[in-house]
Amino acid sequence: MVKKFIQKLYIALLFLFLYAPIAVLIVLSFNKSKSRAKWGGFTLNWYKELFANEQIMNALYTTLVLALVSALIATIIGTAASIAMNSMKRTPRTILMGITNIPMLNADIVTGISLMLIFVAIHYTLGFTSVLIAHITFNIPYVILSVMPKLKQTNKNTYEAALDLGASHFYAFRKVILPDIFPGIMSGFLLAFTMSLDDFVITHFTKGPGINTLSTKIYTEVRKGIKPEMYALSTLLFLSVLTLLILINRAPKEETAKKNKKQRIHNESKRNYSFLKPVIAVVAISALIIGSLVGMNSTSGGDTLNVYNWGEYIDPDVITMFEQETGIKVVYDEFEMNEEMFPKVETGAVKYDVVCPSDYMVQRMIDADLLSELNYDNIPNIKYIGKDYLQSAESFDPGNKYFVPYCWGTVGILYNKTMVDEPIDSWGAIFDEKYKNNILMINSVRDALGIALKYLGYSLNSTNKEELKEATQLLIDQKPLVQSYVVDQVRDSMIGNNAAIGIIYSGEAIYTQRENSDLVYVVPKEGSNIWIDGWVIPKNSEHKENAEKFINFLCRPDIALLNFEYITYSTPNTAAKEMIEDDDIRNSKVAFPDSSIISNCETFQYLGDEMTAYYDEKWREVMSQ
Repeated sequence: MVKKFIQKLYIALLFLFLYAPIAVLIVLSFNKSKSRAKWGGFTLNWYKELFANEQIMNALYTTLVLALVSALIATIIGTAASIAMNSMKRTPRTILMGITNIPMLNADIVTGISLMLIFVAIHYTLGFTSVLIAHITFNIPYVILSVMPKLKQTNKNTYEAALDLGASHFYAFRKVILPDIFPGIMSGFLLAFTMSLDDFVITHFTKGPGINTLSTKIYTEVRKGIKPEMYALSTLLFLSVLTLLILINRAPKEETAKKNKKQRIHNESKRNYSFLKPVIAVVAISALIIGSLVGMNSTSGGDTLNVYNWGEYIDPDVITMFEQETGIKVVYDEFEMNEEMFPKVETGAVKYDVVCPSDYMVQRMIDADLLSELNYDNIPNIKYIGKDYLQSAESFDPGNKYFVPYCWGTVGILYNKTMVDEPIDSWGAIFDEKYKNNILMINSVRDALGIALKYLGYSLNSTNKEELKEATQLLIDQKPLVQSYVVDQVRDSMIGNNAAIGIIYSGEAIYTQRENSDLVYVVPKEGSNIWIDGWVIPKNSEHKENAEKFINFLCRPDIALLNFEYITYSTPNTAAKEMIEDDDIRNSKVAFPDSSIISNCETFQYLGDEMTAYYDEKWREVMSQ
């Protein structure tokens, strides 16, 4: 009795761990609030918006087409390779099998970077076809792995007997070998399809502008948080797979005799028309491949603009308006970190026309001679950008030759006024033992070390190794007080009252305060980081005038206002600020802090490769303790 109870409990816990996250995801797809920590009521709105979201639907289409086509081609090549290797002698077959297994044993990041470097070396422009080639490459070994065991089980004597009886090699293969190895071929196809469907790393390194799969799309949404539409899509995919599994495993209801009779009739019909199946399959697959390649590459010609921006960092309607007003087709791509964007621009693997880096990264790009000087005759709307922001930008872009400010903000403390003893105005609060296990620390090298440096009275751009060692030790001593190290997760945790204090960007603070009125944002009196993101044009841009038109369009007050309302990060456009109808937002010290608040703030500077490596070393030291 006890044993049966334990068995049932084990199975129940197993199913709980497997399906509880999926259940949570399904519930969130019906949550009216965008926050994962707050229930805003039941809604079907996210399902409606899912099918209206062009970016997500394109990502879904690309994911499915890529998986299907790459799996099909890999299956054909892998099967042919398996047959060839199976006919070899033992030694060369063993060597080739070893070489074949290397991609499966390799880390995906090694394969991804290697393929990207090959494309760059042969000057092949990254796009849909480069991702397709990459997926075929890493899928082939999985097909071989599935087909080879079946080939070893086949009886070669039967095949040779068919040849002796006058059958052609192809006919003998189709009638003798193929039926035996077909389960292995299907297994290899399904395995390749699944691997391609689930891949992120290799796709990330080999894709071009405008190409997104579901995995890369979700990754680029990390900065602003995953859209509820993604929960709706995941729910629909889960229910589709579940329904398919139920139908496949459904027990037949027909009696055995009737079933056998129907089967005989079916087999007779099948023999009569079986020759049509390969023809139909080839035509359908060819149409799919050609249609996909044509559709994916349709934006390669004509009047286009390749944009590279942070995830969820522009109102999608703004892109549509720009296309309608100018007739220029925007091919939009997203990144999640400056350090991810830089190598793509540096290698020239993708020729972006306009990019949106942060302050210190602009300086690094200028030093690397990657940027083209702006022609301000084509950007008359620069007059709407506040002079203070242009002056601040001169700290990393002397003379404002390369950079036009787009968004800005600060890094500060978000605290719950019901969970702290008194108002917070200093970084000292995050080092105070009374808030142990109630502190959410930012998981960022420069931000975390910058906070410690400012608290100690140093510059957040310090290159003094003794000061950095002192800051590192302060962060190590803080670790027992920290609940967790996070970036975007701080929003939901603070909204849900799961922590008293969190480090957050000012734009995110505005959103959290809308969801939880007990939250207060402050820039500590010791000072902090004030950052500016903006637009630059790489030297290898092929549509520089289009890029300047785009920058000019974004500087237009009504467009800047739309973007501010969508992303909630502060706008440097003074005319757009005056157009904000909500007085509380227009006069907000969070969105638009005055000089007294930001007087001690600094902009990050690029410190060179050596100091960047030293900062990384110190941060690893903190996280490893």
